[in-house]
Amino acid sequence: MDRHIRTVEDVLQLLDGLFAPEADRWTADAASWWDGFYADRSKPVPFFVAKPDENLVAYLERGLLTPGRALDLGCGPGRNALHLAAAGFAVDAVDLSPAALAWAGDRAREAEADVRFLCGDAFALADTELNGPYDLIYDSGCFHHLPPHRRISYLALLDRALAPGGHFALTCFAAGAMGSELGDTDFYRQSRLHGGLAYTPESLRRLFCALSEVELRRMHDEPSESPRFGEPFLWTGLWRGKGRP
Repeated sequence: MDRHIRTVEDVLQLLDGLFAPEADRWTADAASWWDGFYADRSKPVPFFVAKPDENLVAYLERGLLTPGRALDLGCGPGRNALHLAAAGFAVDAVDLSPAALAWAGDRAREAEADVRFLCGDAFALADTELNGPYDLIYDSGCFHHLPPHRRISYLALLDRALAPGGHFALTCFAAGAMGSELGDTDFYRQSRLHGGLAYTPESLRRLFCALSEVELRRMHDEPSESPRFGEPFLWTGLWRGKGRP
């Protein structure tokens, strides 16, 4: 007889287990899946290119962000982390995949960029390895791979790690363009996430209502010759935390 549920974290882990193992893209157990995804660096995957997100570049050019301490969640091969480091940020970059981080490390050495790469689940690392508070928390493509219940963990991470007056920036699947539009309950009924969750502007505003919205728009479509990454099937959002910086 199993009666071990005592804390919120126990409930979250129980809900993690309702998904089929092959659906897992968010726990440490998913590292091998992401390693396979990143194994072939020549694959024609849009975000494999060594280009920063166009919205991130724009935030910096417009003076919406100024250098400080940054956390890159789900950094992959490090394209945004390296851009932040080049802009003067002290960067911690986290990913589940050792293969992705090996690639990111190669890029960092080539660019002579100083980035602190951390391998693991950001939720598990939050109390041990993430040396917040951070002036910027940046997420390009991590959030939409979380099941609904892990938004609780995500919001708790933001609340704990974001500096007063700091910024949170996000790119995620846009409803009508990319990602699953099933209701939250249906993901548990089917034990799958169908490649990632789509979001509407209204849902993002509701989820991040504790922060002040600076900008929420679709990512610009950048041509292949552009030095910036841009795909219009993504939302880009920038929010500011409460309190004084």
